[in-house]
Amino acid sequence: MMMWSNFLMQEEDRRRGASGQRARGQHKSGLSPEQEGKIKLALLLTAVGATLAVLAVGTEFWVELNTFKANDSAVCDAAHLGLWKMCTKRLWQADVPVGRETCGPAALPGEANCTYFKFFTTGENARIFQRTTKKEMNLAAAVVAVVGLVFMALGCLCVIMVLSKGAESLLRVGAVCFGLSGLLLLVSLEVFRHSVQALLQRVSPEPPPAPALTYEYSWSLACGVGASLVLMLGGGCLLLLTLPPWPWGSLCPKQGHRAT
Repeated sequence: MMMWSNFLMQEEDRRRGASGQRARGQHKSGLSPEQEGKIKLALLLTAVGATLAVLAVGTEFWVELNTFKANDSAVCDAAHLGLWKMCTKRLWQADVPVGRETCGPAALPGEANCTYFKFFTTGENARIFQRTTKKEMNLAAAVVAVVGLVFMALGCLCVIMVLSKGAESLLRVGAVCFGLSGLLLLVSLEVFRHSVQALLQRVSPEPPPAPALTYEYSWSLACGVGASLVLMLGGGCLLLLTLPPWPWGSLCPKQGHRAT
């Protein structure tokens, strides 16, 4: 029994020693507390951008289309749309702010009818106020936005791997992914802006006549702009953390060197 107990104790001591050596090795090859703190701050910044990006892509308040108020009617029509669906609303003119010539804003209570765009499934264009969408541009805007979200998710995964596994080589990859994500969101916004211009110009010749419209960009698009800028800023911060300190060290010598 004594022999077996000594053998088990020696085996346990050997395992503890090996695990301690592995832990010391990981600590030496891992990130310093200062580097880890900076990376966490940059990840928090990109998390804000990711939240804004998901909110922008998932909502349909990118642009509002408003008809002009009619004196002989108690109601007026408005619409708002995004990447995936559109909503038309019939509003009471009494709820429209005084001094506003057009119907809206679309956030007012009213009878709403929301439908998803069919060019994702059957390839049909949508009709809004006797106007027809240009499905190629709407599809391009949606696809570019989704690709931007994919790059954003890859960037988050790379930074999490850096913090959890110490894979510092993935930090630059994550920074590039975040930068590409913000850039792609900006491209999606620009393509969507051109799709709105195409929608306003594609007036159907069939009766009844198309009403005069005005348009204004709404809060979902503002979230997209903010998300793209924040993601590119976070990617730039992460990229700066991967650069060597040599240029800054030559410009800012240490205090001890000045004294000598």
